[in-house]
Amino acid sequence: AATKLASAEKLMYFCTDQLGLEQDFEQKQMPDGKLPVDGFLLCVDVSRGMNRNFDEQLKFVSNLYNQLAKTKKPCVVVLTKCDEGVERYIRDAHAFALGKKNLQVVETSARSNVNVDLAFGTLVQLVDKSRGKAKIIPYFEALKQQSQQIAAAKDKYEWLVSRIVKSHNEAWPNVSRKMQTAPEYQDYVYLEGTQKAKKLFLQHVQRLKQEHIERRRKMYLALLPQALDALVPDLDEIDHLSRAKAEKLLEAKPDFLKWFVVLEETPWDATSHVDEVDNERIPFDLLETPAAEQLYEAHLEKLRNERKRAEMRRAFRENLESSPFVTPGKPWEEARSFIMNEDFYLWLEESVYMDIYGKHQKQLIDKAKEDFQELLLEYSELFYELELDAKPSKEKMGVIQEVLGEEQRFKALQKLQAERDALILKHIHFVYHPTKETCPSCSSCVDARVEQLLGSRFTRPAERHLKNPLPDSNVDRINLVILGKDGLARELANEIRALCTSDDKFVIEGKMYELSLRPIEGNVRLPVNAFQTPTFQPHGCLCLYNSKESLSYVVESIEKSRESTIGRRDNHLAHLPLTLALVNKRGDAGGETLQSLVQQGQQIASKLQCVFLDPTTAGLGYGRNINEKQIGQVLKGLLDSKRNLNLVGSTSLKEASAAAAAASSSSSSSVVVDADLRIVMCLMCGDPVSAEEVLLPMLQAQACRPSPGG
Repeated sequence: AATKLASAEKLMYFCTDQLGLEQDFEQKQMPDGKLPVDGFLLCVDVSRGMNRNFDEQLKFVSNLYNQLAKTKKPCVVVLTKCDEGVERYIRDAHAFALGKKNLQVVETSARSNVNVDLAFGTLVQLVDKSRGKAKIIPYFEALKQQSQQIAAAKDKYEWLVSRIVKSHNEAWPNVSRKMQTAPEYQDYVYLEGTQKAKKLFLQHVQRLKQEHIERRRKMYLALLPQALDALVPDLDEIDHLSRAKAEKLLEAKPDFLKWFVVLEETPWDATSHVDEVDNERIPFDLLETPAAEQLYEAHLEKLRNERKRAEMRRAFRENLESSPFVTPGKPWEEARSFIMNEDFYLWLEESVYMDIYGKHQKQLIDKAKEDFQELLLEYSELFYELELDAKPSKEKMGVIQEVLGEEQRFKALQKLQAERDALILKHIHFVYHPTKETCPSCSSCVDARVEQLLGSRFTRPAERHLKNPLPDSNVDRINLVILGKDGLARELANEIRALCTSDDKFVIEGKMYELSLRPIEGNVRLPVNAFQTPTFQPHGCLCLYNSKESLSYVVESIEKSRESTIGRRDNHLAHLPLTLALVNKRGDAGGETLQSLVQQGQQIASKLQCVFLDPTTAGLGYGRNINEKQIGQVLKGLLDSKRNLNLVGSTSLKEASAAAAAASSSSSSSVVVDADLRIVMCLMCGDPVSAEEVLLPMLQAQACRPSPGG
């Protein structure tokens, strides 16, 4: 039978969002009158309400139940707001249900969505006995199960979001459409709602953005020390500046915009610059952050420490040079206590001092060997009585050592007796077999230097008739190609320009010459790296190397340049005067690698028939590759070659004119015979005066040219 319900003026609500905003929605009331009812949910609020007495509520509920009992319909007591429930109220409610024919009680929370479905399910089971009996779970146990279920669903949903959303620029509408059919999304929305799903998405996007910003920040901070090294490498420039003045100094640097970008809006991490992946320049306002300030202070401290370490190295070298305890061959262990003090240990590792000491020892030993070689030459009569190709006996070696023993130059090698004996044997071998291979001066042997000098000044007779005079007859101008790899050519060109006057003039033997440089470091087959251009006719090429790779580049470039002139009428590039020079790497004072490079350079110079310049000696100044004297020698050599080419060309024209005149004339012509002047000169290997200084005045003479026999 139908049960009459009174619900006068009761509004029907569809959503909790409408509470307090009833006037904004359709005013739909609960039905009033008779309608079929199968059971009742008797709700009891167990929270602590304002101005509400729970005992009076329970009395009202008891009266209400008495009315419902008359309908003989099933009834379930539902305790609501258990998330804020008072323990006494819950006990009293259970006691009330127990006293009313043991009514079933379901503890619920609509806010937490705990046991809401269970309350209805329990009532349905009482109405329909055929259904299985629902298990009633206490509120806190049900809350725990639901929390676990929500946590699992949340984990799966977050995994789904992290798999789909890879960029912090993603928008919720697009992403939610992509996830619409995913069970992970559906389950979480069912349990927690769309708003919480969106909230988790926004948290993930914010996390991605923060990670992206942090990556950019780390990249900028890693780049900042390089920028400071490039823009302000000089301590004197910034040591006493405030931060504001230092930033102004940075902005005034020519390369400032290469390293930094000044944004119109700040801070940088709230601008679009964050998403400009291709723009790696550092936002200038980043310098205001504590991390950047620490890096700037670290840069200052690094420059101060470098200066102090340089001062310590210089002081240590001066200590070595002035100390009477440092002799050739003395081990570091013996010399350390005499030359080291506590300040040295504070700034540099002992290995650094050992390296400086080793280089100083090498200089001492080389000088001592040179002096000892001079001593052997002064006592030449000691070696005249030896048999040819015979090793001197112990008695003879004893006599030699006894005679030389009082000399300081002999005593200087006291700690290097094996090397001293080897020098004596090598000198004996040289006395009886004086060749450039056995010469004690090695690469500085006069015979070898003269061969290289003549080979660079004159070409072989078979090639002479192929050579054409240079188009540029202006002898007051020198066009020099500088060939090198990895910055060698540009660096030397800058050093040469620094030696020139303001209008690029260079003084050679008291005369001013206009100097034009063309540094080349790339593929010479490309037009941009060609030796010769319509506006540049080279007079010579200076080839630089400091490693096997750079030497290979020089050889390949010369061969390519010569191949490109084969078959051309104007092929003077094939006979372009060359000079090969080994330049020291900064800080490299020698060693086996240097000796190996010297030998390889000499072999290549012999193959290319060009002059070979020894590497610079120590003490020429930091960063200098070739000294001014060597540069002058190279340029004087180019002038010689240029004059010789002009001379050969003019002589050939004169001879051709004379031959034509003789053919057209009936009178007999006299034959001009070139004079053959032979000069014998004696040069001592190792003399301060080089072979170039002796031979150049003759080779530069107008009447000097190769004989027909070469």
